[in-house]
Amino acid sequence: MKNPRILSLILLLFLFQGAIAQQKPLELKDYSKWSRIVSPTPSPDGSWFAYALRPNGGDDTLHVKSVQSDAIRRIPYASSFSFSDGSKYFSYFLRPNKAESDKLRRARKPITQTAVLETVDGTELFRVENANSAAFSSDERFWMVHRKKAEDDKTSHKGADLVLFDIQKKSSFVIGNVSEFSVNKKGTHLAYLVDAQDQIGNGAFLMNLSSKTTQMLDGDAKTYQSLVWDDRFLNKTEAATRGNQLAFLKGTSVDSLEQGINHLLVFGNLSTMPLSYELGPDHQELPKGFVISEKAPISFMHDGKAVWFGVKEQTATFKADKDTLPNVDVWHWKDDYIQSVQIVRANRNRNETMPAVFHFAQNKFVQLADEEMKTVLPSKHARYKIGRDEKPYISDINWGVSPADLYRVDVTTGERVLVEKLVNRALQYSPDGKFYLYQKDTALIAYNLETNAKINVSAKAPMVFMDLEHPYPHEKPPYGVAGWTKDGKHVIVNHKYDLWMLALDGSKATNITQIGDAEEIRFRYVNPDRSQDWIDTSKPLWLEAYGEWTKKNGFYELKVGSKPAPLMFVDAMIGNPIKAENADRYFFTKQTFAEFPDYHVSNGKFANPKQLTNANPQQAEFAWGKRRLVEFTNSKGQRLQGTLTLPANYEEGKAYPTIMYFYEKMSDRHHQYSMPVYDDRPHFSTYASNGYMIFMPDIVFEEGRPGTSSLDAITSAANKLIELGYADKDNIGLQGHSWGGYQTSFILTQTDMFKCIVTGAPPTNLESFYNNLYASTGTVHHGIMEIGQVRMGKGVTPWTHREDYNRENPMYHVPNIKTPFMILHGTKDGAVDWAQGLELYNAARRMGKEVIFLSYPNEGHHLGVEANQKDFQIRMKQYFDHHLMGKEAPEWMEKGIPHLEKLYDRVR
Repeated sequence: MKNPRILSLILLLFLFQGAIAQQKPLELKDYSKWSRIVSPTPSPDGSWFAYALRPNGGDDTLHVKSVQSDAIRRIPYASSFSFSDGSKYFSYFLRPNKAESDKLRRARKPITQTAVLETVDGTELFRVENANSAAFSSDERFWMVHRKKAEDDKTSHKGADLVLFDIQKKSSFVIGNVSEFSVNKKGTHLAYLVDAQDQIGNGAFLMNLSSKTTQMLDGDAKTYQSLVWDDRFLNKTEAATRGNQLAFLKGTSVDSLEQGINHLLVFGNLSTMPLSYELGPDHQELPKGFVISEKAPISFMHDGKAVWFGVKEQTATFKADKDTLPNVDVWHWKDDYIQSVQIVRANRNRNETMPAVFHFAQNKFVQLADEEMKTVLPSKHARYKIGRDEKPYISDINWGVSPADLYRVDVTTGERVLVEKLVNRALQYSPDGKFYLYQKDTALIAYNLETNAKINVSAKAPMVFMDLEHPYPHEKPPYGVAGWTKDGKHVIVNHKYDLWMLALDGSKATNITQIGDAEEIRFRYVNPDRSQDWIDTSKPLWLEAYGEWTKKNGFYELKVGSKPAPLMFVDAMIGNPIKAENADRYFFTKQTFAEFPDYHVSNGKFANPKQLTNANPQQAEFAWGKRRLVEFTNSKGQRLQGTLTLPANYEEGKAYPTIMYFYEKMSDRHHQYSMPVYDDRPHFSTYASNGYMIFMPDIVFEEGRPGTSSLDAITSAANKLIELGYADKDNIGLQGHSWGGYQTSFILTQTDMFKCIVTGAPPTNLESFYNNLYASTGTVHHGIMEIGQVRMGKGVTPWTHREDYNRENPMYHVPNIKTPFMILHGTKDGAVDWAQGLELYNAARRMGKEVIFLSYPNEGHHLGVEANQKDFQIRMKQYFDHHLMGKEAPEWMEKGIPHLEKLYDRVR
């Protein structure tokens, strides 16, 4: 008699193989089944988790999930959801679905939304049609909904109904013509501004939410705007003693003047007898010709004793008949910024204001910035701020650096004291604003704003904190700041792997993680409680951990003085945790190539995590691949790595058609889920499901040799895959987009090792690209060419280094092309001009090369129209299927599509 255990195992194996055989290859038509999770939101008490599932091309469905049980509510077409502070109530908006919205849009009818209030377990309490925004009071007593003006109301005033629903009494009342409203964080008072027809009844009002009594703070036939409480930017602990002061603007517009004429009003002592202060346009300290501007936000300084706002020069309105004026842009070599930058930034520059402060109790105005120094950085310090003067260093070559002279600015007098000339890498203030950290040369300098002292806090460390492996030829950046210690005596900074605690007096530098370098694990501080500005080193710290070569990811716990200990360190990619505000519950994603990043919940020790979401259960129906790490070396012997996606049902030792996809460092994506979405990239889930191998290798670049560096790495990687028996040497293809598009275009001209190449939005002619514009920003490409991504070297131009440019220029080598290739480019690309793709196509066509150019009218750097995204996904796969798998070529690949047969243009 046969062993029943062996029979059971044989049966299980048969059933497993049968299940695999029934799995389908993933195709584009299946993409609509996939959803992503958007707006993950835990309730403050951690008992509920709300999120929306957004399917490809479909409508959101809100899910409200109980953390303790399997209970879940699904609400189609819901968005903008939130919990009340006490977690008893839940609010969201309902909108028409996409089909209905498109129908209303075509009919030029309004698309409105409804605000809904429910108990957290789903009992509806109230709803408001035609809603614009909604908010809870912190004590959960009131739910407030600001409505939109009725569509047929063509009056110019901005006010609309504000609905207040008393949750306890289940009663509502309406305040009319409200333009802005805000509740202080204590929830005791509601402030609102009225903007009514003909300005009748306009003003600022304060309601005591306990008694519902209302008082007018100010009223006038003027426009009121920019309402702000003194607790607006404070955390809840700080706000407990605040919420007793308000500021806002009131003003008028004059047809002959560009800027409004505003008064800044401040009200204090609101809980008892309000005190008022006013900065008017005629204030003696306000610079002549300047006005208080509504184009800048206003806010209270951290100590609540002054208001931060913006001033702007008044100008007369220019009126003329445009037909009588020339339309010309004068590009001049003395322009600080090239005209194209000025054009792109025109609206921003037109609305630019200069920071100023109103010390209202002293009736004192202080202007902080001017044309010479336009930027002053806010902080919590009551007196001193850091100002930045970038004007001396404005250059077309700046890329990845922000050079400026730093000044200390006294907000009580406006006095400026030079801190440091030419700082390329500024970092941050300490939480109290007492110190400002920046990099100068290779040192980290902590500037004490109170004593005007500069301290080299990195002097005692045995290394510099500059990322010497940073791949671009400009000043290397520091690894960054973890935070500042609660005792006010240290700053904790990152090195490649470890965290170092640096004394602010420069006396000591301590490696507090100890094991990072030795184990090649990158540690980074995680602050799960956003209300805490400081790092309390007397308590255990959370560290995010990442294995440089293993790609393991997770969290360690560090007790300063001891070595960090793992809490969760796994072969997966773990997302940053979201903490429930008032509970020891943390919500995080976990993903691998085969595992969608669903949300899990655990306590602060990551013990027994529980999966909460299951966004894409249909994946089990489809054949899926898996990933392996592969190491290789380039010709210089540098150790490199890549992530290899194996095809579904991979057979060990069998060589497969292979696509290589690359940019710079790609192995960090080893555990990244391959989400089937509509875009212009190859989706590895689809290709693996259909029998392809995909490899994403890392590339290191030598200055001045961007193309040859990539060629070296990619051919070395391909040879390694062939050597290991993974890749079919006769069927390897390449795909790259943007910077990857340049690399694929260059490799195309250097070797016939690859069967076919697809290049997207590629810079193809380094000489013409050097003088092209990045249309989205207006900047010329000199910076990115010399010290940025192309990294030819500072001062290395097509005229000073002709041989170097020719060597690295795909267009220079077009006659060498032996490989079929296809180009993708959008005609409105704002990063790489469409003419770059056209140049390569025209040259290759002239030389009789096998080239196809897929040009998408009015598309940008990446395809944005769903129909175009689907079209390219189909054509790219058909292209690879024909060249790498020997499938029959579709007619468009063999013959093209005559313009008169283009279906889009035949639509009537």
